Amino acid sequence: MSALEGRAAIVTGSASGIGRAVAERLVHEGMDVLAVDLRADQGGPGEAHEADLLTREGNRGAVDAALERFGRLDCVVANAGFQHVAPVTDFPEDRWDALIGILLTSPFLLAKYAWEALAEAPEGRFVAIASAHGLVASPYKAGYVSAKHGVLGLVKTLALEGAGQDITATAVCPGFVRTPLVEAQIADQAKAHGMPEERVLEDVILAPHVVKRLVEPEEVAEVVAFLVGPAGRSFTGVPVTMDQGWTAR
Repeated sequence: MSALEGRAAIVTGSASGIGRAVAERLVHEGMDVLAVDLRADQGGPGEAHEADLLTREGNRGAVDAALERFGRLDCVVANAGFQHVAPVTDFPEDRWDALIGILLTSPFLLAKYAWEALAEAPEGRFVAIASAHGLVASPYKAGYVSAKHGVLGLVKTLALEGAGQDITATAVCPGFVRTPLVEAQIADQAKAHGMPEERVLEDVILAPHVVKRLVEPEEVAEVVAFLVGPAGRSFTGVPVTMDQGWTAR
């Protein structure tokens, strides 16, 4: 029997990409998973829950739904996100607001609303899917980079506050992952850099990787499963970096 059998988790952005892979992995471990996405009919493993995480009500509702369905909450995986690529002079203010809202404010709200339940769990876990962009910057990504840097600060603070309640908080920082979010960047990156779309993957996206391949969503899911399990109890307040050598430069 898995050590995670019977425990309960929230995974946001679970319809595709990293979120879907994480939800699948935790379900495989025997966890009850509330799979949160903007549209519940988009599918995904676990029990679907529709929520707009740009609102306080959406975040609180996700926590309440998990507690109502499962009677407990042991783990929150804050993964939902999107990207916008544009020079700062052209960066739309509403896109900035939305990026900060979904990538930083939502993890804060989920932690706030779930904190009491995580403290009651045998080993509470808060995992934010951050990015190598929480450690370094790239041009044309002011909103995303700023939010991901903020996530690392949030996780450090949560780790300090949760230490006496057996709540750990970590931020998984992958390089570029093979997800719809990365694929959707190609046209914008081509425009921003003034190059053909077919050159973007090699010349822009994979340029900072020492190992020239995308990270697979299942690799990130394995790291999350490790962190929320018993072997991950000593990881808290830190970025867990899996960036194909990006930040080694």
